[in-house]
Amino acid sequence: MKIRSITVFTPLSWPFGEGTIASVSRFLADARLRLNKNGFEVQTVRLATPPFMDVIGDPDVNTLIEYAQRLEYLAIKHHIDFISIGPVVATTPLALLMSIYALPRLIMETERIFSGVLFADHNSGINLAAAQAFAKTVHKVAQSTPQGFGNLRLAALANVPPNVPFFPASYHDGGRYSFAIATEAADMALNTVANVRSLNEARRRLITVIEGTSLHILEIVDELVDDHQIRFDGLDFSLAPYPNDEVSIAATMEKLGLDAFGGHGTVFTTAFLSSCIKQAEIPHIGFSGVMLPVLEDSVLAQRAIDGHFSVNDLLLYSAVCGTGLDTVPIPGDTSPDDMASLFLDMAALAVTLNKPLTARLMPIPGLKAGDKVEIDFEFFANSQVMPIKNQGAKALIEKSSFLSLLPLKSGY
Repeated sequence: MKIRSITVFTPLSWPFGEGTIASVSRFLADARLRLNKNGFEVQTVRLATPPFMDVIGDPDVNTLIEYAQRLEYLAIKHHIDFISIGPVVATTPLALLMSIYALPRLIMETERIFSGVLFADHNSGINLAAAQAFAKTVHKVAQSTPQGFGNLRLAALANVPPNVPFFPASYHDGGRYSFAIATEAADMALNTVANVRSLNEARRRLITVIEGTSLHILEIVDELVDDHQIRFDGLDFSLAPYPNDEVSIAATMEKLGLDAFGGHGTVFTTAFLSSCIKQAEIPHIGFSGVMLPVLEDSVLAQRAIDGHFSVNDLLLYSAVCGTGLDTVPIPGDTSPDDMASLFLDMAALAVTLNKPLTARLMPIPGLKAGDKVEIDFEFFANSQVMPIKNQGAKALIEKSSFLSLLPLKSGY
């Protein structure tokens, strides 16, 4: 198991001085060193700010780029790997949406900046207009960056709270400094369930190893909190994979007894693993579940090639897993209307089940369903483009710009 990220959540004002970033960097360097010394390899250290419109208002695109590039420059200088400037928050009917259309230029003119759109909330509802605007953004980024790779740094967020340590879902709540830790623990799960005789035995083993590993991490966290006077938000102990068969969540499910990931029983197995995480007595935050990013899991990527599951299947698994639709390669000519319709389906699950979900779709320019996907990136496996139905809900979206799914009050 590895630490995928240590993420610091920091308040910020604009313009800001170098001292803020330097201070965050000193904490992250110490945290990384202590965890590494105790046997936990830290892959990345990250910084998340409040949603950028909370910091710089509703900016013109030049101001947004200046803000993001200044952050990126200082992060590189101070050895911070990635920065999330938070999403455009569009969870009310009166939310301003113009900054969504600035996101393509933001992605094209930076390399380490993450953002997105938070367009659905359990209590307020779903912003259909924001889903449509963000789909146009994803389409433009796909056409404007090599192999559409820029969409790795964007996501549609639904019912996602602040202080989640996994990108692109991260944003600060505007309070004081804090930090959270995200795990890459698919290999731990795979090794734990190998050769178990029953699901009850697998559950006992998993909960025990999650709690034991977390206790070791939390001992280090306690020292960091005391020494740096910083708040700890929690541990996103997720079974996130890496593109290696030994660190595959799909392989874990098959080791438990699935004939192949995507076959009947996949929902059950996903729910089983998720429940083990939830039952562990640790300070949970964020997704804390099973993650199914198609391009980040070598066995999952191969099962996509084998045709064992569809995008609609991934939506189904979202009801019981962690992130939702993540790093899903789709045809480059997928229309914004079809992507917006997918975002709505994901949001409906999130607000109905009151759980956080994200969608990170990756249209691959020039490729169609069934074509090979080969992107030179450490965290990606080779796979193939997954088909989209090309039957969306454009007319439905045009009927309303915002809608709550909560019961109407009497008298309506």
